[in-house]
Amino acid sequence: MTDQLHETDVLVVGAGPAGTGVATLLARAGVSVVVVDRATFPREKACSEYMSPETVRLLDRLGVLSTIEAAGAATPRGTTVTGARGARLHGVFERAGHRPFRPQGLAVSRRVLDNELLGAARRAGASVLERTAVEELLYDGGSVAGALVRDASGERRAIRARLTIGADGLRSIVARRLGRRSHGGLRRLAFVAHMSGVEETGSYAELHVQRSGYVGINPIGPEHTNVALVVPAREAVQAGGRVPEFFAERLAQFPRVSARVSRAMIVRPILTTGPFAAWSGRVTAAGAALVGDAADFFDPFTGEGIYSALRGAELLAATAIEALTLPGPVTAGRLRQYPRDRRRAFAGKWLIERMIGYGMTFPSLFDRAVERLGRRAGMADTLIGVTGDFVPAREVLNPIFLGLMIL
Repeated sequence: MTDQLHETDVLVVGAGPAGTGVATLLARAGVSVVVVDRATFPREKACSEYMSPETVRLLDRLGVLSTIEAAGAATPRGTTVTGARGARLHGVFERAGHRPFRPQGLAVSRRVLDNELLGAARRAGASVLERTAVEELLYDGGSVAGALVRDASGERRAIRARLTIGADGLRSIVARRLGRRSHGGLRRLAFVAHMSGVEETGSYAELHVQRSGYVGINPIGPEHTNVALVVPAREAVQAGGRVPEFFAERLAQFPRVSARVSRAMIVRPILTTGPFAAWSGRVTAAGAALVGDAADFFDPFTGEGIYSALRGAELLAATAIEALTLPGPVTAGRLRQYPRDRRRAFAGKWLIERMIGYGMTFPSLFDRAVERLGRRAGMADTLIGVTGDFVPAREVLNPIFLGLMIL
């Protein structure tokens, strides 16, 4: 095995939406970029595979929207939520009071989405190394200076970079090396299947909630439906060695789901991801930054993971392009605008995610809120607009809205 040296302006670790999004934007700006990922593309990924109307806008900016639509993506018009005791709300994007990029979202397999985004990065000029894993970060005078990587043949090379971006997901090696990785109390895992023959699906994403977890039903095209079961980590251990059986047993506990999936077929092996509720103590350091799930990952209930990845990529690219125009090392000070922009963009939505996530653990309160939202004109549409990323979070996070939701 021979060590080789490669130099670039930016090394992006991870080729999911966050990594390819930032790589595309940087390469378009004339920055030299290398992207590494341990997977071979196209590849499957455990995900709800739901994208909000504002995510559609971001895909259009990256130039991949028409191709993804041509692959047969579904176009959800909103979301329905059913509580454990039968309360139900139905939120429609086009009635949310703000004009979205368009009145539908998108739902398509990550196999299609990630491959198209990776193609966009390549077309922009980024160099992509698949089947390549990061073994360790490189340092120079206390600053991150790239990474030591190993390809599928076992060959190692050092990739030196002025800026190393961790976009390597929930178990990010870059995030772990930068400092403390925190985990919250709501440790949940998701079991995600593609199924054919799910009955009574329509043009809305669905969420069915119980105290022990929830099920998402999301058509991802004319033939297949994404069915995601999310349960506490302490209960997920029961799936050891028997994931299909556990998945079927748990779906049977959701009365408005079980009959609709009883004759459906699983057409892709069930994938598992989690536990959720993880975030990094810092998203920048000298020579490094985090984006996407590597920076913050709570719970997929609101379906905003892909939006957060792509929007975070835009914010990081803007800061990185400016930082790289100056000579010398990319210091933490040069990157300080990025965490500020993240807080400004995501703080309200982070609070709503956590409010909903913890609210599900109190079935009576959650059902009461769902019932109030469903009964009072426009409130469900407003909430779904916020989770659809085109209505400001302040329209939910105010005393009047919150009061009407529970009184």
